[in-house]
Amino acid sequence: MTTTHSSTATRPRPTVPGGVAFASAAITFTSIYLATGALTPLLVVYREEWGFPATQLTLAFAVYAVGFLAALLTLGGLSDHVGRRPVLIGALLVQIASNVMFLVAPGIEWVIAGRIVQGVAQGAATTAFTAALVELAPPARKRLGAILGSVGVTLGLGAGSLVAGFAIQVTETANAVIFTVLTIVTILGTVVVGLSPETVSRAPGAVRSLVPRISLPLAARAEFAAAAPVIAAIWMLAGLSGGLAPSMIASVFHHDSGLLNGTAGFIAPATSAVVGLAFARVDPRRAMTIGIYASIVGALGIIGGVLAGSLAVMFLGQAVAGLGFGASFTAALRLVLPLAGANQRAGVVSGIYVVSYLALGIPIIVVGQLTESLGIVSAVVWYSAATVLLAFISLAGQLHLQLTGRRVGGGEPSR
Repeated sequence: MTTTHSSTATRPRPTVPGGVAFASAAITFTSIYLATGALTPLLVVYREEWGFPATQLTLAFAVYAVGFLAALLTLGGLSDHVGRRPVLIGALLVQIASNVMFLVAPGIEWVIAGRIVQGVAQGAATTAFTAALVELAPPARKRLGAILGSVGVTLGLGAGSLVAGFAIQVTETANAVIFTVLTIVTILGTVVVGLSPETVSRAPGAVRSLVPRISLPLAARAEFAAAAPVIAAIWMLAGLSGGLAPSMIASVFHHDSGLLNGTAGFIAPATSAVVGLAFARVDPRRAMTIGIYASIVGALGIIGGVLAGSLAVMFLGQAVAGLGFGASFTAALRLVLPLAGANQRAGVVSGIYVVSYLALGIPIIVVGQLTESLGIVSAVVWYSAATVLLAFISLAGQLHLQLTGRRVGGGEPSR
């Protein structure tokens, strides 16, 4: 009898096949960002229904960054110690809670709270999913796992905005349809994650990993300083595309179209995802320079479109800005990370994401306040002009590094 109990206790936990686990992880990872992207045009619908001011619209967009950063800095490394599966299951349960909050929200206050919860879920899930996709990928497909981890975010954001815009165009119950479907997808994803094989062994230091770590080793500081302004610029432009561009479709360009609202949030992240893949083999210094110039041209295109009242020109500017994002953000990681030791890279990545999400959140709240006094056109022009200035600062930094010979392309220290 004792032997029977022992056999039962040690019976292997049922797991899904590796290919199913890998595909499900990729779909679920993308779906959590679909929910984030879907809110881009839905915020415009909420404002029409509930009549809140522009300041609350930009706040509802930006508070996501608070939750994301808080979770990323505290929970980002937890899965290295307790395993991928527990962290992912916990994060997905929190994601389901945020979807339900949007589904039943009676007012903008619930949406703002839901955005914070959503940010926490995705800040906890992103690093664990990115690692798990590589680890679950078949031996010959590890590069595919890394690619899916890198483009899942922007692909989900763009597709979510476009799909939500289409749903708004064709149905009166877009919010209910979108978040019901996404909740079901996330529940199914959670079940499959629970049945997926664990890819890392438990390791000590789980509690210590909860302490936020931001570190910039001396060797990486010049490269980080040269990249940080354009990182801020491209994330500010991302905030503009997600936080203000959809509402500008009606207020500036005088179109009443959910599909156009969704397209305004789709163009930049979709372009960024494609360019991020296309530039994977481009020399990082060259990619960074191209990205800086593209962010400048994109911002000027947005300014020109807004001032001329041309939606086509603004969309073109967003696309070029997306090119700038895809090229320069990937290049920044490739230039900075090799200068840090293996035990320093997590802290460097945290520093990069702090710059990114502060730039995503804080400036868009400020511009939301400025729309009340300056008007939306003037506020967007000044906001976009600030990104141009930041990009030029980064361009000067890149030129300085090249002239001093501190770094040469390819992400390796000069010799």
